Amino acid sequence: MMRTYSFLTVLLWSCMFHAIHMMPSQKRTNKHLRSERITGLSENDGKTLHRTKRGWMWNQFFLLEEYTGPDTQYVGKLHTDQDKGDGNLKYILTGDGAGSLFIIDENTGDIHAAKKLDREEKSLYVLRAKAIDRKTGRQVEPESEFIIKIHDINDNEPKFTKDMYTASIPEMSGVGTSVIQVTATDADDANYGNSAKVVYSILQGQPYFSVDPETGLIKTALPDMSRENREQYQVVIQAKDMGGQMGGLSGTTTVNITLTDVNDNPPRFPQSTYQFSSPESAPPGTPLGRIKANDPDVGENAEIEYSISNGDGSDMFDIVTDKDTQEGIITVKKHLDFENKMLYTLRVEATNTHPDPRFLQLGPFKDTAFVKISVEDIDEPPVFSRPWYLIEVDEDAKEGSIIGQVVAQDPDITKNAIKYSVDRHTDLDRIFNIYSGNGSLFISKALDREETPWHNITVVATEINNPKQSSQIPVFIRILDINDHAPEFAKYYETFVCENAKAGQLIQTVSAVDKDEPPRGHKFFFELVPEFAVHPNFSIVDNKDNTAGIMTRRNGYSRSKMSTYLLPVIIFDNDYPIQSSTGTLTIRVCACDSRGNMQSCNAEALLLPAGLSTGALVAILLCIIILLVLVVLFTALKRQRKKEPLIISKDDVRDNIVTYNDEGGGEEDTQAFDIGTLRNPEAREESKMRRDVIPETIFQIRRTAPLWENIDVQDFIHRRLKENDLDPAAPPYDSLATYAYEGNDSIANSLSSLESLTTEGNQDYDYLSDWGPRFKKLADMYGGEDSDRD
Repeated sequence: MMRTYSFLTVLLWSCMFHAIHMMPSQKRTNKHLRSERITGLSENDGKTLHRTKRGWMWNQFFLLEEYTGPDTQYVGKLHTDQDKGDGNLKYILTGDGAGSLFIIDENTGDIHAAKKLDREEKSLYVLRAKAIDRKTGRQVEPESEFIIKIHDINDNEPKFTKDMYTASIPEMSGVGTSVIQVTATDADDANYGNSAKVVYSILQGQPYFSVDPETGLIKTALPDMSRENREQYQVVIQAKDMGGQMGGLSGTTTVNITLTDVNDNPPRFPQSTYQFSSPESAPPGTPLGRIKANDPDVGENAEIEYSISNGDGSDMFDIVTDKDTQEGIITVKKHLDFENKMLYTLRVEATNTHPDPRFLQLGPFKDTAFVKISVEDIDEPPVFSRPWYLIEVDEDAKEGSIIGQVVAQDPDITKNAIKYSVDRHTDLDRIFNIYSGNGSLFISKALDREETPWHNITVVATEINNPKQSSQIPVFIRILDINDHAPEFAKYYETFVCENAKAGQLIQTVSAVDKDEPPRGHKFFFELVPEFAVHPNFSIVDNKDNTAGIMTRRNGYSRSKMSTYLLPVIIFDNDYPIQSSTGTLTIRVCACDSRGNMQSCNAEALLLPAGLSTGALVAILLCIIILLVLVVLFTALKRQRKKEPLIISKDDVRDNIVTYNDEGGGEEDTQAFDIGTLRNPEAREESKMRRDVIPETIFQIRRTAPLWENIDVQDFIHRRLKENDLDPAAPPYDSLATYAYEGNDSIANSLSSLESLTTEGNQDYDYLSDWGPRFKKLADMYGGEDSDRD
């Protein structure tokens, strides 16, 4: 039906165009028939000039596209008023498609279209026509341009910009909410008829969506569409030309619409009560079970936070949210005790973390459920009354003395009997023991606080009926100090007295130490032994700060008479019972300077402090022997080492730059540097060996050709460069030599006035005025000499 309608339309247009083509365009024909004669007077000869307008005659040319007739399609006729119908004129057509698309009858001027034309490819053609005389070949009419316009027919259906569209819209959107806009284009002429006028309609997707017939905007047609009921929709949109009338061509596209989720559903527990059980020995953090509230939403709209809102076990249990599964995990928060409580009830609440304010009127977005947890009884190990024990005992306690007791009991209802023991890994010396029946600790060996002030042991309590059930407890035993050690000197004192010492001079300050630790701190007293209570040479003074000073009692001491004095000192402590000890100070007599600094003592006094152990002496001797061996080896290697050439490898490309920075004393200095050597090359003719190379072979001395005195500088340098290049004794790497050859005197002589006083007579400087403005100042200075003298 569609093809028949299209064919009838083409046929109707063809008939109308043929009728139009047969009707001459009267206006244009009349215009071209008119001729104008212009008469004017020339300035030269006064001749009359004539101009005749073109006499072209043709109709306005229009051509229908997609012509399917059996013959060629007639376009129109070209005619000029110069054509008398005798066949003397010939019509020629040029331009777009001339000869291929458009053919002209050269005798009659009739134009035909040889091929089917498509307006969408080319809508108009520009051609040129002319008429010539067959006999003379003269052009009787100037070339004229005309246009053949292709009329459109509805041969193109609308096409969408995409074969398939994808769009999304939030669920629960209101009616008329815009979803997406589709666009179709028609290649036909929009300015001619309704061939390109497109109208949109919906073929599939009703009653959920609608489309604007003119703009192609798709909108929602139903309110409150729920994603949970249906998520995907496929909508088919049709675009039809001819304004949507019957016979128009059409095209379709598919639009896939997805409803996106919004938080319009609260979480819901599938059951109101959950039951779990836990052994009483479960440690904190142990998971007991999972509960889950269902939420039909997705993504963050389905995220749930679980919490314990109420119940008698809110302080014993906890619930955390698994972010991956959105489940609530119930865990143990504190240690459980079956004997204390056997059943707990929790009230758990599930709440959406991202509620949507638009849907709060639908109700609270949370739900609650009850969780019952029963505690299971197990055989538990004994429990001590304390987490740890601290026991203090005097270090002089007798063996077998009880120092303390630990207590443990079975927490179960059965209350099994318990026995105690000491973990021997913590008491390897077996200093302590325990009564297995009552947990009393006693001493097995003597204690010494100075050796071990603390003992850390472990006591084990075990059920007699079930030895597998046991527990351990640390026991810290502190040994209390008693005064059982006498004080003694803090160190060995090397005391000396000067021969020139005065009476009452302090020669040494001593202090004491004590292994005991009295509660009130140490307090020491110093005295001389009773036999030396009145010592003729030295005395001791207690400083009352646990130190004492050794003082001289006479003036002057002699090494020759007595080189060493022994002074016994008694040291007491202040604890109970009082302990004391006697220490002897060795005092040497030494020679000192006026300031009291020791200079020398007797042989014994010098050897004792400076003496070295046998091991130290052996180490020093070994070091000396090793150093001697290294020196001998180094000397032997140095003698045996071969003389190496300056250049070790052919790859050594180091530059050898020799710089002579001798600066002379000026023109007057004739001693520091002899320029005659450079001025007289023959002075350097004797060849000398190079000092920067040690050659393996002595080359024969080569004599160079003498250079004359006034040789040019450039020739001089080139000659010397050639000599060095040909010198076989030269080093194989780059060598920079500087030839400071000054050259001959200047022919212009010197302009210096330094020797002006030695010149007899006046000099004429008038020539300086001829040297230009640059020497004007110089000319004025020397040219005005006569006036200065005057």
